[in-house]
Amino acid sequence: MRLLWSAAVIAAAASSASAFAPVNNGAALARSGVAMSAVATADVKAKQDASIEKLKAKDASSAALSKDDLNVVYEDEHIVVVSKPSGVLTVPGKEDNPSLNKAVFERFGSESGRMDKMVVHRLGMDTSGLVVFARTNAALRGMNSLFRTRKVTRKYEALVCGHVAQDSGSIDLPLMRDYECPPFMRVSTDDHQRALIGLDAEVVGKKMLESPKDSLTTYEVVSRESMDGNDVSRLTLTSISGRTHQLNVHCAAIGHPIVGDTVYGYNGEAAANGGLDESALPADKASAELQQAIASASAGKPMCVHAKSISFRHPVTKEDLSFESASSF
Repeated sequence: MRLLWSAAVIAAAASSASAFAPVNNGAALARSGVAMSAVATADVKAKQDASIEKLKAKDASSAALSKDDLNVVYEDEHIVVVSKPSGVLTVPGKEDNPSLNKAVFERFGSESGRMDKMVVHRLGMDTSGLVVFARTNAALRGMNSLFRTRKVTRKYEALVCGHVAQDSGSIDLPLMRDYECPPFMRVSTDDHQRALIGLDAEVVGKKMLESPKDSLTTYEVVSRESMDGNDVSRLTLTSISGRTHQLNVHCAAIGHPIVGDTVYGYNGEAAANGGLDESALPADKASAELQQAIASASAGKPMCVHAKSISFRHPVTKEDLSFESASSF
């Protein structure tokens, strides 16, 4: 059976404990209105700065890769496809941290002579899997166009907490920056959007005040398993819209956070449940006790999400290409 989780479904089922969504009854809105009227630019900025310092420290811990360490899946004169290990940044950032981009540039070089002109997409530091780099200017333009027009299909493999009841489904929930836990993401709601009114974009940044982004994820259950005696599900996830942290937020928002996710998972830095109220999660949600047990068992281990496959038309030769990489979990 296939299930669609969407804003429309949520609105229609807001009174049902088996639906997951912001609680939109009058009392809830009244409570949120009181809290959100007190949102101040200075408070958001202070939280944002503190989180960014933590993220900078984490980025600095990126594992160093040499050009000989690369797991090259495909190469030609225009593009390179490599499988990134968890714990490595895709790009070095302003602090010039160790990165996959640097190792690829050292090994293959680029027509432009600049390693930043090889980057066409990224994976988060904790996500492993397939990444494409451009070697020529024509490939860079072509790949950017393919990603912009959503003509690249990427599938991820993930372990999530609990047994997902439906064999397949779609998660259609808009995302926004979370002013309560900046700079992370959350499911967007009308009351949280209203709370942004009055915030100074020059102080908190324009991204914080962006309109909600339509976000669609599809999933299929590969297997329902046990990890150290705890129920987990192995999913194939397809990010149709490719938003920042989309898979993490969407999995958390259906009550099944990704195993090892220390940001959007149990007791994470971001809002719990993707920002949704506990009572609005589906009936098959992973309990807090189960999530805690899994978090303890996976402590210190890589997050269990892997960019398993990528398919696209070659930006120069126009050949249809498809690559796969096995996960380590």
